[in-house]
Amino acid sequence: MSILDAPLARLDGTPGTLRDLTGGQPALLVNVASKCGLTPQYTALEALHDELSSQGLAVVGLPCNQFGGQEPGTADEIAEFCSATYGVTFPLSEKIEVNGPGRHAVYEGLVDTQDEGGESGDVRWNFEKFVIDADGTPVARFSPQVTPDDERVRAALRSVLA
Repeated sequence: MSILDAPLARLDGTPGTLRDLTGGQPALLVNVASKCGLTPQYTALEALHDELSSQGLAVVGLPCNQFGGQEPGTADEIAEFCSATYGVTFPLSEKIEVNGPGRHAVYEGLVDTQDEGGESGDVRWNFEKFVIDADGTPVARFSPQVTPDDERVRAALRSVLA
């Protein structure tokens, strides 16, 4: 089964799959949190969404509260924060776990992907980024400190949009 077929509700609770959130397009998947020092990356994520959605890229935020309890809010609180603070219009999923025994099926299919330093396995922190192709195959992984507008991320996105 492709990670695209994993059950994954939208933040508002609408049932679906990752495929529903990506529209079957290549995507940048990011575990997000509202109270993290990296939260300002929402600005660059929204800019990528604005710039590349017309070229067939989906940006998807996957809220997670596993790192320092930095996504403690309800779905409504997360939606309000993202909209009011960062103008987020890209889709957000329900809050999920990315590590441990409750790891969501989407991340089961992502964590074996190596980043540029050869690191794979558990997600290290909020805002770790995965680029997948239209079939749901992971093609790149970037550490939380690599910003969404970094040229390395943009190059990986170009590779799946080509």
